[in-house]
Amino acid sequence: MQADRLWFGVPGDLETRTGGYGYDREIIGGLRALGHPVEILHWPGDFPQPGLDTLEIVHDSLRALPDGSDVLIDGLAFSAMPGVVAAEACRLNLTALVHHPLCLENGLSVSDAARLERAEHAALPHARRIIVTSPETAREVATRFSVPPERITVVLPGCSPRKRATPSSPPLILSVGSLIERKGHDTLIDALAQLTDLDWDARIVGNESADPPLASALRQRARDRGIANRLTFAGMVENAESEMMKAAIFALASRYEGYGMAFAEALAHGLPIVGCRTGAVQEVVPANAGRLVPPDDPRAFADALRELLEDPVLRANVSENAWRAGQDLPGWPVAAQQVAGCLAEARRLNRIGHRE
Repeated sequence: MQADRLWFGVPGDLETRTGGYGYDREIIGGLRALGHPVEILHWPGDFPQPGLDTLEIVHDSLRALPDGSDVLIDGLAFSAMPGVVAAEACRLNLTALVHHPLCLENGLSVSDAARLERAEHAALPHARRIIVTSPETAREVATRFSVPPERITVVLPGCSPRKRATPSSPPLILSVGSLIERKGHDTLIDALAQLTDLDWDARIVGNESADPPLASALRQRARDRGIANRLTFAGMVENAESEMMKAAIFALASRYEGYGMAFAEALAHGLPIVGCRTGAVQEVVPANAGRLVPPDDPRAFADALRELLEDPVLRANVSENAWRAGQDLPGWPVAAQQVAGCLAEARRLNRIGHRE
């Protein structure tokens, strides 16, 4: 018997090379491999601040679905349209996929952050189940938005097949993350500027279209700090694995992460990690697999990088610890199985609700 059809609502371009969209793509592929028919609802990309036209387009697409349909909606959209999900929650079996709370994105004005938090607080109760990508995000959703913990399911991102990096010379410091304020690339640049006496190259791989003025400012910052000739802005790449394979150290100064898929991928390639003690990073990166420092502290970040750059033996030991930790990370088939189970539970709850 064919599995129930699932509609997956995705705002923006599903092929965008970010951790969130990567998670969505892998889950869609994994569910299909398990025999679950998945239809993608392609929605405009102006979330989490959708215009009225976008909300009408999204609502029309949901209205067109048969009663009782299973619908999984990326949190970038779900949490930003409480009116739409409230209108369809009694008719459709809605599940939200929350990568991290929208109101915790860096760079928001106080009023925008407050507006998004209100929207999330109003929208999330209409989900039969909420899938989150880390225990940290589960705690945040439960406490910040008053969601009963039993309605939240943690599905950790999977990792691609593990391949150990073979670092080039001089050591390559790699950072992977969209050029947005939350990723802390300004902290990384200021830290690298304190290491010009050492031999290294650096690359920042990530989408530059989310905040073009910031991307331009980061390039100028590198020029102002005198490291533009040693730091390459690589933009988006089709697959970051080839970048990981050449790196000696993974460095990402995120101010917050709901999970941090790039950190997990770095572990899976045996890369020593320099990051910040914030959000779920502390849950993903074992203490012996890198160095975690306070966010927004270029001096501490530079000191952690210096320690690894100056001591090849230490770097090799930390690399071995990272490699071992990476082998324990779940694969994407496991994540897809867990999502399938969560959707089945949401369907069961929906049927109980209708009987009542």
